[in-house]
Amino acid sequence: MTINIDPVLFSVGSLSVRWYGLMYVVGIVFGFFGAFPYARSKGLTERQLEKVVLFAIPAGLIGARLYYVIQQSLGQYVSEPWRIVAVWQGGMAFYGAIFAGVVTILVLTWRMKLPLWRLLDVAALGLVVGQFFGRIGNFINGDVIGQPTSLPWGVVYANPDSFAPRHDIAYHPAAAYEALLNVCLFGLLWYLRNRLKPGMLFFVYIFGYSIGQILIFVWRDNQEILWSLKQAQLTAIGVIIVAAIVLAWLLWKRRTSNQSAETTR
Repeated sequence: MTINIDPVLFSVGSLSVRWYGLMYVVGIVFGFFGAFPYARSKGLTERQLEKVVLFAIPAGLIGARLYYVIQQSLGQYVSEPWRIVAVWQGGMAFYGAIFAGVVTILVLTWRMKLPLWRLLDVAALGLVVGQFFGRIGNFINGDVIGQPTSLPWGVVYANPDSFAPRHDIAYHPAAAYEALLNVCLFGLLWYLRNRLKPGMLFFVYIFGYSIGQILIFVWRDNQEILWSLKQAQLTAIGVIIVAAIVLAWLLWKRRTSNQSAETTR
């Protein structure tokens, strides 16, 4: 399969509008409006959600870029600091967005006295929708690809301006794999959205996304860091361990609270 789409959608003078940036905007908009009905059903108002989004989305974008930068050779960013913000050249690590977004939500729920776990559940739905559109931008860019392959669904990124290392061989379409993972995760989250206690939906998302990263990066052509694992796989394992500890604590706390309530009756 051959894709020959220019990563630049159109240009006005020196300003270039890229598919990558457009898909991020579309992802943010659809993520917000997709999650809002669920947020409203959980007692959150549109104004509250808007305030959270106003801070969480910029924090997430900054976190995604910085987490990508620190995984690269830092020499180029030291000699040319402007490259740190050169997102048009590709390079966003979604775990950075999750880390920065969660920290921002923690602060905002404390300051605004909002229900933390319900808000994280809402964030999970918004994130998985936003990720899907972001991966479309990656697919057009050719900047999230796997190893060369001869499989029928391998993709040749023929456009000379794409980010693929070569434009005459097929690669595993890792961005498409991740987009498919997002679709499956969204279906699961939507099914479970009213069946779990507050906070559980967020952990389903975190576990599902992290397991997907471990599997998908088997085909990604990234440098192995430790034990034949790549950076994203190591991060995913760390996230799963931390999330499991927090989840176990949350379940223990709730069970203890329920037992105390039954004792006082």
